[in-house]
Amino acid sequence: MISWRAGRVTALGRAWRGARELTADVEGESVKALAYPLLTGEPAVGDRVLLNTTAQTMGLGTGGYAMVVALPDRLPPDAPPGPGHLVKARYTPLQAIVLGADEQDSPYHELLRDADSLDGMPVVAADLHSALPAVCAAILADRPGTRIAYVMSDGGALPLWFSRAVAGLRDAGWLIGSVTVGQALGGDLETVTVHTGLLAARLILQAEVAIVTQGPGNLGTGTRWGFSGVACGEAVNAAGVLGGRPVGVLRVSEADARERHRGLSHHSLTSYGRVALSPAEVAVPAEAGAFWDAVREQAKELTPRHTVREIDCAGLDEALATSPVALSTMGRGPDSDRANFLAAAAAGRLAASLLDR
Repeated sequence: MISWRAGRVTALGRAWRGARELTADVEGESVKALAYPLLTGEPAVGDRVLLNTTAQTMGLGTGGYAMVVALPDRLPPDAPPGPGHLVKARYTPLQAIVLGADEQDSPYHELLRDADSLDGMPVVAADLHSALPAVCAAILADRPGTRIAYVMSDGGALPLWFSRAVAGLRDAGWLIGSVTVGQALGGDLETVTVHTGLLAARLILQAEVAIVTQGPGNLGTGTRWGFSGVACGEAVNAAGVLGGRPVGVLRVSEADARERHRGLSHHSLTSYGRVALSPAEVAVPAEAGAFWDAVREQAKELTPRHTVREIDCAGLDEALATSPVALSTMGRGPDSDRANFLAAAAAGRLAASLLDR
């Protein structure tokens, strides 16, 4: 189940919020690895490292890293005693104790204890993490200064620290903060569920818009239901029951080699058509051409439960070009799969328009 290797750090690479790249020598082979210093301690050249190389052994694409499990000869000091009893990555060797915004020891517990409303806050749900910067780009192009919070569910990467996109968006001021929910960890705030995550985004971070996606990476089995991104339908339900205004990002592609994902992905039809029981507004670019005509025809399957909005996309390509982080989905950028990013940006424009209604 796990491919274990021991190595020695030969070089340190890039660092961003919560993460450190490094290179390790493993039996004469140079291996790229990633450490989360809050879990393992800060690595240094010469350290012996224990690595989980399963992803590399299997040839998985996301990141391409071996993961640092421990620096066995230089363990980090114990964390100082303090409040917090939420256990994330529970009952795994790297389970971590964090302070949940919604738990009894939190200074926000009283604020969240009986909280029950998002007060109409738009909540943008997407199945892939790669939609996040595109949604932000459109919102901020139309309403500069909008307070956007990111709520990360646990369908992909569990540590938010894995995401260079989130780090870059925070550094650029495009996000005011992040909330990690479920088993995910590493956000500015931690909560138990998507529901309290959305409430924390609204009431603690004072967000005007929240974007909910899984972390980088996803799990799919080529079946109707076996895809971690269907949780975006559950995010729509959470937003709806809490009095938010759900907005759905459609997963669209003009370049995916898999037929089931060309045009409007079957995952969007399942997530919004079957899982999302609360009504949502779903954005479809009002672009000309046979490709977009076909996407709009497919999107009709989501009515009458949801409202499909055709969105004028004038200026959105320019907005996408201002992203402070690279736009990439499944290794494709806007030049090779413009439709994917345009659909996400259309949802951002729709969410921005709701703030003025």
